[in-house]
Amino acid sequence: TCSGACPNAAEMELIPRQLMRRAQAGLDEDITRANTAWVCVSCLSCSVRCPRGIDIARVMEAVRLLRLRKNVDYVHVPELAPEAIASLPPIALISSFRKHTA
Repeated sequence: TCSGACPNAAEMELIPRQLMRRAQAGLDEDITRANTAWVCVSCLSCSVRCPRGIDIARVMEAVRLLRLRKNVDYVHVPELAPEAIASLPPIALISSFRKHTA
């Protein structure tokens, strides 16, 4: 299944299947509050193995964008200490660069 294929499922507050169920139920707050979107490494394993053909990796990217647009996870990289940068999930830095650079 999609969750079984995920290399980071053990680190996620909501595994891909749980995230999709909450999306179907309209539980947007649960989805945006969970760490799942940031733990996802966009390896596409879930999308390839999803028995329903859902592009879950694309959904994860959408959740990250929603959080960034709401400034839930705003990161101003130049203000971070070097040791803080080393401990951040890489996708958080990438998203910040994407949002704030041309």
